Amino acid sequence: MIIEEDGSPASGALEGADLIKDSNVATFIADVVEVSKTVPVIVDFWAPWCEPCKQLTPTLEKLVTLGGGIVRLVKINVDENQQLAAQLRVQSVPTVFGFKQGQPVDGFAGAQPESQIKAFIDRLTSGAKSPLDEALEQAAAALEAGDPATASSTYAQVLGQDPANGKALGGLIRCYLASGEAAQARELIDGLEAAMKADPDVAAAITALELAEQGEATESIDLSELEGKLAANENDHQARFEMALALYGSGAAEAALDQLLEIVRRDRAWNEEAARLQIVKIFEALGPSDPRVVSARRQLSSLLFS
Repeated sequence: MIIEEDGSPASGALEGADLIKDSNVATFIADVVEVSKTVPVIVDFWAPWCEPCKQLTPTLEKLVTLGGGIVRLVKINVDENQQLAAQLRVQSVPTVFGFKQGQPVDGFAGAQPESQIKAFIDRLTSGAKSPLDEALEQAAAALEAGDPATASSTYAQVLGQDPANGKALGGLIRCYLASGEAAQARELIDGLEAAMKADPDVAAAITALELAEQGEATESIDLSELEGKLAANENDHQARFEMALALYGSGAAEAALDQLLEIVRRDRAWNEEAARLQIVKIFEALGPSDPRVVSARRQLSSLLFS
């Protein structure tokens, strides 16, 4: 749930107690069937002695709470509601059903990784956006518009609700970079656990930082000198590579990619495929939807597979 500046819940957000409740055979119709006619309901059949339930239920609770109202969670203790479990043909616990319009429409059995549960919720809600998702989109838009201060504030707010949110962490790292605060970005990254660094959004932001640090090391490079070397020898791949680094460091990512692609075109194996690997790093840093990446990826594929 996103918190407004005055400390109150954001408009439309629900408290966790309203989103998650225990139910039984007597209240199942009201808690699940009727409620699901207006908002999807996840039904978690669990048991106190079930070890996988102890892993799954907290994850369900977390994701439903972060959803801020796009889905509800109803928990059913099978030991106390055996008749209800039998009616829904629950053969083992944990078993999870997704209800919409009064009917079960999806489900799974056994503990699942968080990514799979997110996908389950996304299907159940038809891709509805939670307040956190909307905040992340607003932050990304602010960063893209050149307002890292606003973006940073929003990302920090998201992290206050979901400390392990990869999009927010990656976004915050990029905000530091956009603000010229590479040292703060490095400090944030160094404090992350290995699993968090492996998150795709965080990993991409780390790559962006590494490229920025690489660019700082090329600030003293004289582009005119490199141009002279290339004029004398078009196959001076080291000079072309250094030019690409300098160009990227100055913000000319497209020109940098052009130079790296030219190296691949002339000698893809040069320096253990250094040019191709650098291209991949830039792709990761810019993101797959960036027009410069889309164009360069097409050119790279043509060079590698022609």
